[in-house]
Amino acid sequence: MKFDIKEEDMIIKPYKHDEGIYVRLQQGFYAKLRKYSSMILMLIFVLIPWIPYQGQQAILLDVAAQQFRIFSITFFPQDLTALAALFMVGAFALFFFTTWLGRVWCGFMCPQTIWMFLFIWVEEKIEGNRNQRIRLDKQEWNADKIKKKGAKHLIWLVLSFFTAVTFMSYFIPVKTLYSELFTLSWSGLVYFWVGLFALCTWGNAGFLREKMCIYMCPYSRFQSAMFDKNTLLIAYDKVRGENRGRRKRKEDPKALGLGDCVDCNLCVDVCPAGIDIRNGLQYECISCGACVDACNQTMSQFNYSQGLIRFTSENALAGKYVSPFRPKIAAYGAFTLAMFVLMGFFIATRSPIEASVLRDRNVLYRTTFDGHIENSYQLKLTNKLQHAESFTLSIEGQEDIELSLSEPLNAQALEMLVVPFTLTAPPEHLPQGVTSLNIRITANNSDEVDVTKSIKFYAG
Repeated sequence: MKFDIKEEDMIIKPYKHDEGIYVRLQQGFYAKLRKYSSMILMLIFVLIPWIPYQGQQAILLDVAAQQFRIFSITFFPQDLTALAALFMVGAFALFFFTTWLGRVWCGFMCPQTIWMFLFIWVEEKIEGNRNQRIRLDKQEWNADKIKKKGAKHLIWLVLSFFTAVTFMSYFIPVKTLYSELFTLSWSGLVYFWVGLFALCTWGNAGFLREKMCIYMCPYSRFQSAMFDKNTLLIAYDKVRGENRGRRKRKEDPKALGLGDCVDCNLCVDVCPAGIDIRNGLQYECISCGACVDACNQTMSQFNYSQGLIRFTSENALAGKYVSPFRPKIAAYGAFTLAMFVLMGFFIATRSPIEASVLRDRNVLYRTTFDGHIENSYQLKLTNKLQHAESFTLSIEGQEDIELSLSEPLNAQALEMLVVPFTLTAPPEHLPQGVTSLNIRITANNSDEVDVTKSIKFYAG
């Protein structure tokens, strides 16, 4: 037996859509839901850096100064516990919603999806619908093709640049960033990062698109560990749809031995991942609902009931009861709530100052001319408050010990002070050896600060 195998069929292609995916934009309920949710999220993304609070930017992640300001709270590197708790809240929330609603994040809230559909919308407005774009790419280069391709990429680059500048305004004060933009006085570092983020946006939303979701995003890989038979996902009702086949609108599908699927292939044309949902659940599916809108439109045209492709679960599709209360969802929800409470507790109980007292390691103690014992220390105090404050130091329960810092310490907002000081005590009031003392730090203008630090006093 001889097999007629062509040489090109033996080549393993690295990507199953080497010819490209031409997405057909679809109208419908989920398209509107994605459109308006995307507009809201993009508006929030753009406006957050412009929110003022007490005369300064409300949210600023100042990496250079190692200060993350969120309204009245400023986080320092010492507050990484809160950041870790925030990541844990996000992780458990992701598990919770994925187990319950599937990949709703990917389809409606992921920045990659939002910008991808925005770029596709621009592409359609300039180059035409799906079939027109296919024809344009196949034709020889001419003035019309250059004009359309150039206009598309110019708008893509403008959107990418604006996205990059907006993203950088979370790390650089927004007024400074834009004023230096218009005067062309950015530093080389700012130019580099804006250029890099603009290039990544242009490449991801304009070219990589579904490749980011399929090959680079780890979420699609481990989602199966969170899915169960009750997870909401997009599914094709094979019992109702098969056998699929084309027919005229007035023909009776039962007489033709056909199911409700008219094999129009619109569910594939509108899919940003280029998959056929009729082949079953695939990890490439981002649950954007485009195929649901396309199928519902076709079903309406043929006067069939909608929902041949719909958001459902495996058990619901099989006609089984789906309980809204499941142990896995309850567990993920409980962990999410616990992490959220833990993060809130840490933020509520965090000290508004960071203070440490270090001994002078060169000398244990020294004896003054009048016979008193003196110890030297260094105070490092960071004012985490967003306003200037003065602080007073005192020794608890030891009135005979003299503290060299008799005047209050004045610290500007978010300033760190490094102050040397000494403690002096008559030898008859302290035993020989090492004595534990407590230094109390209080704020003079508010009751927010009352911190006690333990130190050692050496007396021979």
